[in-house]
Amino acid sequence: MKKIFNWSTIRLVLMFALVLFLYSFTANRNLNRKLKKSEVIFVNNSQHFISQEAVNKLLIENKSDVKTIAKVEVDLNKLEKSINKNKMIEKSDVFVTIDGTLRAIVKQKTPIARVFTNEGSFYIDYEGSTMPLSELNSARVPLVLGEITEKNKKKLSEILKMIYDDDFLKKNIIGVQVLPKDELLMKNRNYNFDILFGKPINIEKKFNNYKAFFQKEVNDSVLKKYRKINLKFTQQVVCIK
Repeated sequence: MKKIFNWSTIRLVLMFALVLFLYSFTANRNLNRKLKKSEVIFVNNSQHFISQEAVNKLLIENKSDVKTIAKVEVDLNKLEKSINKNKMIEKSDVFVTIDGTLRAIVKQKTPIARVFTNEGSFYIDYEGSTMPLSELNSARVPLVLGEITEKNKKKLSEILKMIYDDDFLKKNIIGVQVLPKDELLMKNRNYNFDILFGKPINIEKKFNNYKAFFQKEVNDSVLKKYRKINLKFTQQVVCIK
């Protein structure tokens, strides 16, 4: 039986095998190369509540020098989980760049209120979870007093989030007190009156009523005469001198 050799096919197979070998060889050498440096980048917040050095220690797993770590030794998922366990961090993305930099893109938690209890003080973050105080910076956020329970926590977080997202309310409201029966009492930054918000229902309507009232009355210079602004009734704002 006569054998037929297709030299074009053979050359193609040999070239393909050579490319695979070179690629495998290069990839293997690349994985065994040492890292050049580590880098931590924060993507939000002008204030840092955790230092780059602290995150970097988690990133290089407390090794003294990142240059002693080979690329093949880096477990990116493990590093991300380690960083994300930190109570100051919302999430992170860890990867190795082409030039050998171990890089962590870090998003800090965003504090929206500071809670005071008999046991101590902590922040509530934008997602409604707790966040410890930082030794680096103190967030300028409303202060919260009173008992926070599993029952009222969700609605309270919704109100605090709405205050944080609204430029007027963010500048205007400096304190929230949780009263019995889960009613809320708020404090204004520049005036001495109390804002009786009532139960955490019809939240947007009550805040809109307050903003409309404030913007009207501030021009009349009568706000200093009030000692209480009652927002419990959604159809009107009741003022007490």
